Amino acid sequence: MKRMTTSVLVLASMALSAPAFAGGMTAPTPEPTVYTPAPIVPVGADWTGAYAGGTLGYGWGNDALDNADDMTYGLFGGYDYDFGQFVLGGELEYLKSEMEDGTTKLDDMTRLKLRAGYDLGSTLVYGVVGAAYANADIGGTSYSDTGVTYGIGVDYAVTDNVNAGVELLQNDFNEFDNSGSDLSATTLGARVSFRF
Repeated sequence: MKRMTTSVLVLASMALSAPAFAGGMTAPTPEPTVYTPAPIVPVGADWTGAYAGGTLGYGWGNDALDNADDMTYGLFGGYDYDFGQFVLGGELEYLKSEMEDGTTKLDDMTRLKLRAGYDLGSTLVYGVVGAAYANADIGGTSYSDTGVTYGIGVDYAVTDNVNAGVELLQNDFNEFDNSGSDLSATTLGARVSFRF
């Protein structure tokens, strides 16, 4: 009988301890916490879209406009497309001029420009090439002709919709409207524009 009691006790203790071996009586281990970093969002402006603004600057001339320098001011509008780090766009600008010497006065220029630049985030550095149409008075006679314009510029995104910048352009007109004179002018303008 003693042998039977011992056998029953051994079997009972094995039955009670079996769940502990199977893991049923122990507390579950929590899963480790996995942290996923937030996606990196590029800082800067998206230069895609239409814009319009005004410019105020200074110009100085050469050739028929030698020793002529004075204020310039005007309006412009255009469209840019941001390809990531490369920006391409076009712009139309009307520029009024006070540049004159004793015999020659540059009245105004209309410039059609192609802009290609590098996106540095909130700053856009670009080059310009295009055509310029100018009206000038040389020796008391009015002339108008088409020439080339080229140069560099930089825009800074002050806000999502407001840009401020500077543009330096050279404008060359060979044999200006058969007047017998070449005409060239360099313009430096501070620009403010609104993007929409």
